[in-house]
Amino acid sequence: MSLTSEFKEFAMKGNVVDMAVGVIVGAAFGKIVSSLVGDVFMPVLGKLIGGFNFSDLALSLGSDPTGKAVAVKYGVFLQTVFDFLIIALVLFMALKGINRLKKPQPAPAPAAPPPSPEEVLLTQIRDLLSKR
Repeated sequence: MSLTSEFKEFAMKGNVVDMAVGVIVGAAFGKIVSSLVGDVFMPVLGKLIGGFNFSDLALSLGSDPTGKAVAVKYGVFLQTVFDFLIIALVLFMALKGINRLKKPQPAPAPAAPPPSPEEVLLTQIRDLLSKR
């Protein structure tokens, strides 16, 4: 089998195509959530806390040799953490809904218990009597 035909077979499998669609939709969903957090939630939260922008929160460390300011931007980090928490919550709720829609697997039928020694003995007696 040639390399191109192997690659074509691999690329056309359902799982690979489904995964590609999932990655594309996931990237778009990530942008939507980032916009929701950055443009809706964080300004409201900043206003409630004291009227500041979270993305402006930073700890200045001075400047580098070229004169550019060096800072630890912990406000941007907090915004990214909120992004993650919202995405995780939405995925959790989506998976919970999907799992609820799935039919539960039927429980396997319990195996019949082995006959007791008395039953085995009675069966043997019955068989002996029926032969007479």
